[in-house]
Amino acid sequence: MKALIIEDESVAADKLEKMLMDIDPAVNVVNKTGSIRDSVRWLMNNQADIIFLDIQLSDGISFSIFEQVAVNTPVIFTTAYDQYAVKAFRLNSIAYLLKPIRREDLAESLRKYHTLRTAFSIDFDSLLAQVQGRDPGYRKRFLIQTGEKIRKIEVTDIAWFHALGKGVYMKTSQGQTFPSEFSLEGLEKILDPAIFFRVNRKYLVNIDAIAGMTAWSRGRIRLELKPKADNELDTVVSIDRAAAFRKWLNA
Repeated sequence: MKALIIEDESVAADKLEKMLMDIDPAVNVVNKTGSIRDSVRWLMNNQADIIFLDIQLSDGISFSIFEQVAVNTPVIFTTAYDQYAVKAFRLNSIAYLLKPIRREDLAESLRKYHTLRTAFSIDFDSLLAQVQGRDPGYRKRFLIQTGEKIRKIEVTDIAWFHALGKGVYMKTSQGQTFPSEFSLEGLEKILDPAIFFRVNRKYLVNIDAIAGMTAWSRGRIRLELKPKADNELDTVVSIDRAAAFRKWLNA
């Protein structure tokens, strides 16, 4: 098993390497890097099976490494800082070990690695987004081309998406209509679910575009949108989505 240690304190890096070899002689530490710059250079041309990652390095927060180079490698966090623990465990990190690292904790994290390695994948973009306090990868804008003109539409300016025939169209809060290259199913995956909700098979709506609501038959809810939909009977929340819709509004 090839391991990369990213640690800016050489004594700590050497100690970690010795502990790893004592616990599992199959571990081969192929390199030890101490900075974001050196780590990026190495990862651009090399691969490891596992990375032992300190968070605070001499030249910044180590998560920024993965802004500069694509890596899909399991990580065991080794750090003196506990404030990132919750954010790390929301993702697919193997373990979060606080310094001084205990032998039994390191051994347990290696056992976990062997259990999970066949299906392990880390979303470093989401991890970096969590650390920086921004949304984890939700779409912020769309580029729309009409003829030779190209314009950008901010997601915050989109009131709703509407499936019509074989196409999907977006309606801006100013009432403009533009085609979308995504299906409603695809849009659900890339838009912030706290803002957009799929109310039925035809409409995906922005919460700020809901101007009014009326109780409808069989527990359904009819929405009044702004701008108005061409046919307001099409904006009724379907029976199977009504409960989730109420919960979404109350979040």
